[in-house]
Amino acid sequence: MASRPLHLGWFMNFTPGEWDHPLATGGSPWDGRFYVDMALALERACFDYIMIEDTLMVSEAYGDSAEATLKHALQVPKHDPAPLAALIAAATSRLGVVATMSTLAYPPFMLARLCSTLDHIAGGRFGWNIVTSGEDAAAQNFGLDKLPPREQRYEMADEYVDLVCRLFDSWNADAVVMDRTTATYADYRKVRPIHFEGKYFKCRGPLNTVRSPQGKPVFVQAGGSPRGRAFAARHADSIIATANGIDGMKQYRDDVRRYAASFGRNPDEIKVLFLVYPVLAETDEEAQAKRQRLVSSPNFIERALASTATVTDIDFSRYDLDQPLPRLTTNGEQGSLDKFAQWGSGKTLRQLAMERFGAPGSEVDFVGSPDTVAERMGNVMEAIGGDGFLISTPFQRTSRRFIVEVTEGLVPAMQRRGLMRTAYSGTTLREVLAEY
Repeated sequence: MASRPLHLGWFMNFTPGEWDHPLATGGSPWDGRFYVDMALALERACFDYIMIEDTLMVSEAYGDSAEATLKHALQVPKHDPAPLAALIAAATSRLGVVATMSTLAYPPFMLARLCSTLDHIAGGRFGWNIVTSGEDAAAQNFGLDKLPPREQRYEMADEYVDLVCRLFDSWNADAVVMDRTTATYADYRKVRPIHFEGKYFKCRGPLNTVRSPQGKPVFVQAGGSPRGRAFAARHADSIIATANGIDGMKQYRDDVRRYAASFGRNPDEIKVLFLVYPVLAETDEEAQAKRQRLVSSPNFIERALASTATVTDIDFSRYDLDQPLPRLTTNGEQGSLDKFAQWGSGKTLRQLAMERFGAPGSEVDFVGSPDTVAERMGNVMEAIGGDGFLISTPFQRTSRRFIVEVTEGLVPAMQRRGLMRTAYSGTTLREVLAEY
């Protein structure tokens, strides 16, 4: 059992949610109220943050068509995370709010300005999930024929983050004086241009927004490839990682911590949260039956393969379902591909699809009653060394029922074991992450 509480986040996106289940209430959450209610439930449960994922295209990776992605609402329709982040931030007071924004889509100045604005709305609880985008279809929406190679994307992203950090620092913390005797709002000597000129970006600065409450928002990142891990270790305060067995998870976390130390960072400042898909019910037997119903549904295989295609940019419809997947590389999310493919396992593509959200009986198979799953989470995290988990749902089909199962079932079971805080001690997201 873990010797300290775990950090807990929720990985979601601004999509229809669960819309075709017999007990579903989702389908049209576009005013944001469903997700505001969700965030309030997470805040009552003392989650660290809610993370709004994003992509910037209608994927045609599976079968060279958008049919499967639109039919099953896989990554589309998907609305912009920034306005939703503002709604959630305004409705909550302690929960961290993280929005995904791509270095492909935003000029650095505009992103820094938006992040600073959102951090003020959130009272210092905002985080930026840094992505470079991994799909050529997204690049084509921004005037490019295809994405640059991954190594170049990360080189560009390093420079991009350096630039936005300089913009965040272009206002001193004490620049706003509001001196009535001299009729001075801000001291011009404490607001400076940055005159940044790099290989890929150029910006005069300064920001025209007041300095962010946290100095800069919390940085979140998911890096699976070696270059991605180095990028995350250099910049991120929290890292999103795939749960690839205890040995794989420990190796990943240890690797990131080694990279962080090589950059002169304290590895303990980086919280690695592993993405998991728990299935909960009153008893272990009911939870196993619930998972079996999910994977036995007529559309599960197509949904699993099409959803994986959207993030890896690989058309899995080209491969025989009953043969092992040949070793592949991608300019998309290599870490997601490696996790899905389980190279060397000898499993067929059908088996891989069936295990898309966790292999039955595996070390990180979180299926059972709240007490069973809480116990297993604590044991897994103890074996890894830290830091916590990101809760999610297959195909991003979030429902009110599952939110209640987690926040009013799983979290109390974790709290009874000392695995989850019962109250916030920090006020900013950075303070919450640094609590333990």
